[in-house]
Amino acid sequence: MPAEAATGGDPGADGLRKVARVVLLDPRDRILLLHGHEPDDPSDDWWFTPGGGVEGAETREEAALRELAEETGIIEVDLGPVLWRRRCSFPFAGRRWDQDEWYYLARTTRTATAALGLTELERRSVAGARWWTCQELTRSHETVYPTRLAGLLRTLLDEGPPARPVTLDTEIV
Repeated sequence: MPAEAATGGDPGADGLRKVARVVLLDPRDRILLLHGHEPDDPSDDWWFTPGGGVEGAETREEAALRELAEETGIIEVDLGPVLWRRRCSFPFAGRRWDQDEWYYLARTTRTATAALGLTELERRSVAGARWWTCQELTRSHETVYPTRLAGLLRTLLDEGPPARPVTLDTEIV
């Protein structure tokens, strides 16, 4: 999960790193996930949504759009509401990351990706990107974060965005 931690973001007053993530859907309702791994162990891998830490005075919305552009090259998006909020804690690149993540819905018609703005750590830990159908995600045996993403995506596609953000279970890896 942690290649998602590979960029900026100072901890807030509660000690949690403020993170903005993007649930990016294409016109066929496929979700874009990045393929990450431990920098020194490509076999320790997982899939995750684009996003990263809030930097300086930027808002979470600004962080979501900046991270999406850096990690995918996609800037033509309609950023929607916050779908989910999640606290998580995990080891990555020799340290523990404690995060408060907000997941924004976004839609795009562009499906070509180009990760041109990766940090040095991200270049060592992000192996690519892939568009997934909900069915592919449901059937996959790959590690995906958040862990219930297939079900969350199915609910989103069936019911639309929630009236207010849903708080997901805390994940500690």
